[in-house]
Amino acid sequence: MAGAGEHRSDALPIHLQITEMMIRDIAAGRLVDGQKLPPERQMAQAHDTTVRTLRKALAELEAQGLLDRRQGSGNYIRAGEPTRAVYSMFRLEHAQGGGGLPRARLLSVGSHPKDAGQPAYGSADHGTRFRRLRFLDDTPIAVEEIWLDGGAGAIPPEMVQDSLYLTYKRALKLWITRAEDRVGLGIVPDWAPPDFTPRPGSTTAFIQRLSWAQTQDAVEFSRTWYDTDRALYVQRLV
Repeated sequence: MAGAGEHRSDALPIHLQITEMMIRDIAAGRLVDGQKLPPERQMAQAHDTTVRTLRKALAELEAQGLLDRRQGSGNYIRAGEPTRAVYSMFRLEHAQGGGGLPRARLLSVGSHPKDAGQPAYGSADHGTRFRRLRFLDDTPIAVEEIWLDGGAGAIPPEMVQDSLYLTYKRALKLWITRAEDRVGLGIVPDWAPPDFTPRPGSTTAFIQRLSWAQTQDAVEFSRTWYDTDRALYVQRLV
């Protein structure tokens, strides 16, 4: 399963990759309430990992109330419970079938003055700018530009993880608690890499997000351009 992310130092641990993928599959209806999972050894082989690692993933699902482990019977999905998923705020899913494990390739990171196209947020006139190519599993589906307000602190490039929200927690003790998305159309930026199918200058689906942490003011602003042939924006109301 892990593929491109298995040996990367910035990727989630393998057991959490499995957990996150299964949580997203439950949300998308690919795993349904009461469904019995395959035997653990078979699942471990399917995810190209060890039974021990697979069991760590299942234990995390059980801790979140999403798995019923019945001695002598097997493991059964429990859907409908709130989760503490790393990617709970990641709204893009495979266009066909939903779900998919989010991954990211960091294109650049550094401190820059905020540009005129950004809304008011934070306390500084500059921020840390992250540019990334986003994947679902191994499929490139989006490019994103994320700005963390300079007043929140600086993050060394070597600490940047696949999940920026997890990075913020570890590097700055900063928890993103809510976000506001605005979805429309946008022009693909000139820095988009060749892996992203919509070419620079073309029009594609576009998301602007403001995110808040423990303070009253927003601390993060992001722009995401995504390929509608490969991904859909999904917001579920529960």
